[in-house]
Amino acid sequence: MDADVTDSAGPPSDPDRPAEDKPQDRSRDRSREESGQPEDETPGGTTSEGPSPEGPAPKDGAPQDDAPQEEGPAAPEADEAAAETGEGDSTEGGPAESGPKAGSESGPKAAADADGVQTWADRPKDGIVAARKSHWLRWTALAASFLVLVAAGVGWWMYKKLDGNITTDTSAAAELKAYEKERPAPVVMDAQNILLIGSDSRAGDNRKYGRDDGGSQRSDTTILLHLAADRKSATAVSIPRDLMVEIPSCSTGDDKKSREQFTQFNTAFELGGTACTIRTVERMTGIRIDHHMVVDFNGFKGMVDAVDGVEICLKEPIDDKDAHLELPAGRQTLNGEEALGYVRARKSLGNGSDTERMERQQQFLGALVNKMQSNGVLLNPTRLYPVLDAATKSLTTDPGLDSLRDLYDLVRGMRDVPTEQVQFLTVPRQPYRNNPNRDELVEPDAGDLFKQLREDKPVAVVPADELEEAERDKESGQDGKPDDAGSESPTPTPTYSGSSAADDLCKQ
Repeated sequence: MDADVTDSAGPPSDPDRPAEDKPQDRSRDRSREESGQPEDETPGGTTSEGPSPEGPAPKDGAPQDDAPQEEGPAAPEADEAAAETGEGDSTEGGPAESGPKAGSESGPKAAADADGVQTWADRPKDGIVAARKSHWLRWTALAASFLVLVAAGVGWWMYKKLDGNITTDTSAAAELKAYEKERPAPVVMDAQNILLIGSDSRAGDNRKYGRDDGGSQRSDTTILLHLAADRKSATAVSIPRDLMVEIPSCSTGDDKKSREQFTQFNTAFELGGTACTIRTVERMTGIRIDHHMVVDFNGFKGMVDAVDGVEICLKEPIDDKDAHLELPAGRQTLNGEEALGYVRARKSLGNGSDTERMERQQQFLGALVNKMQSNGVLLNPTRLYPVLDAATKSLTTDPGLDSLRDLYDLVRGMRDVPTEQVQFLTVPRQPYRNNPNRDELVEPDAGDLFKQLREDKPVAVVPADELEEAERDKESGQDGKPDDAGSESPTPTPTYSGSSAADDLCKQ
């Protein structure tokens, strides 16, 4: 019996040497390794310091199989599951492996993978990427800041350049202030009346356009521009140079005063410059002039060139040596030089009268306004800059319009005015009774026009032939309207001969 007991119990245990694992324990370890179960987990999900039983607790009271497991190769299914899950064969607290498992990492990288930390091999690459991103972000910020500074510098330079182009007429402002008591008071505060004067001096660069009388001031074109308070309409009224008017006593360039006289309108500019012209217009119309602009030839040419020319339509060819102009008939686009000759030509076109020349000027200005609005010039700073540059180089204004901001506010107020509401007309006039080569106002038509503008009320314009036909029908009593004299009707809008910026010159 002792031998049997000895054989079954195995060799005697050595107190200084740990007992070897029993076959059952070794088979359990192999089962844990094959199934990937950590050694320190109990079936209930708790941990223990000693060896744990294999597998989960038996269900439904089934007895646990304690028989030793046969040693041999692991089941293929277990190997595949371990490969798919990526779990190692050793767990924390379990026995160490005798060697690296096939396909596994060893060394610091393996330790890092086990802890869920970036590997040493990946850390330098991620650091380089992060450094590159940070580098590019810094350079992008620096480049953006540089571009902003450059844009701001260019914008400031452009502003100062345009602002410096404008000439301020301080002498006119001083004289108008001296005669403030005799000037008319403004009626509608938000409406604006601006006197535009085309300077016809032959001095300097303008010498080639005619005889130079010592650089004396000339004014072939004067336009009273009325901007409605709601900025929904603009009315430009031309004042003929040969219109007979009362000119007040004005200060001359030699510190003297001219006498009050009844003479041609353009004499006012020749005698006393802008201030004398403004006072003459205010006396004639009763309209307070808020601002004035004087533009010479070069400024007009530059504006036309800045919008890439203006299209017109000629019924007949033009060959005018005095105006340096030779053009064929038909639709065509005029550059600055050609446009200047076209609006100045007189004797070679039509009947040679100043009346027809003013009509051409009005039509051309309408085409210029239409070109600027239809091409988006007034809304595009890139295209607007050349126009402003050309205009400001030859522009003289009162102190109220002598800055680029003031001019921009004025242009911005006009950019939304529909082209059909930008109207051009000439003051009602007829040949002067004492000299048919001069003009005089037609009353009460002229007075009615001035009253409408003064009170910021609308006016209407139609082509001359339509107006003449309407007047003939009115005189003959064939206006096509029923006889309703007994009923009250609103006062009709005064209608004058003229045009709008929306008119097509080739369809007239």
